[in-house]
Amino acid sequence: MKYVLLICDDEVDAPTNEQLAADPGHTSWLQELTRRSDVQAMARLRPVVDATTVRVRDGQALVSDGPFAETKDFVGGVVLLECADLDEAIAIAAGHPYARRGCVEIRPVWE
Repeated sequence: MKYVLLICDDEVDAPTNEQLAADPGHTSWLQELTRRSDVQAMARLRPVVDATTVRVRDGQALVSDGPFAETKDFVGGVVLLECADLDEAIAIAAGHPYARRGCVEIRPVWE
């Protein structure tokens, strides 16, 4: 079954890509991820200050800077993976370093 992991945190003191690459916790999670599941796609997102939101109301596109909602935690990355079941996806999500500083939301994919 396919699942998307939404990697969320408050973006305070977010590490750079270089810091993530040098972080043993993050690199070991990546190794475990590729060992346990079939990774379909993975991407780290730019900070929410770089976001653009589009809403269409009464046929008019309303474009605004920033996040789509007022929230404390923002989606900072996504991982699309194939797992045997939800238990495997939970184990993978629990191992992500951001699960200790933010959260990892697991969403099944419609197929």
